[in-house]
Amino acid sequence: MTADQDLDTGLPIRLLHDRVLVRMEGGEGERRSTAGIVIPATAAVGKRLAWATAVGVGPNVRAIVSGDRVLFDPDDRSEVELHGRGYVLLRERDVHAVAAERIENDPTGLYL
Repeated sequence: MTADQDLDTGLPIRLLHDRVLVRMEGGEGERRSTAGIVIPATAAVGKRLAWATAVGVGPNVRAIVSGDRVLFDPDDRSEVELHGRGYVLLRERDVHAVAAERIENDPTGLYL
């Protein structure tokens, strides 16, 4: 990430090495199932990964760019507050996946 990119995002930091700064999507509270059933935050579930949006990346990050949606384990995170807003600091190796855009004109009709 260059100094110009730091100014564009408004973040007062420059990330080093393989670090990725992400903003969490949604809250830690209750969720809704696809059928509309409310699941309280206290409900026991298996290990659940979380989605977040990358807002900054270090110079050695190869597979993630700012704006990508990433999937990571929320139990292994370091939180930081910048300008009154909470962020999570990860290493690139702690990111399990990056969301890809669905190809609309895929001739095979396959998608993941």
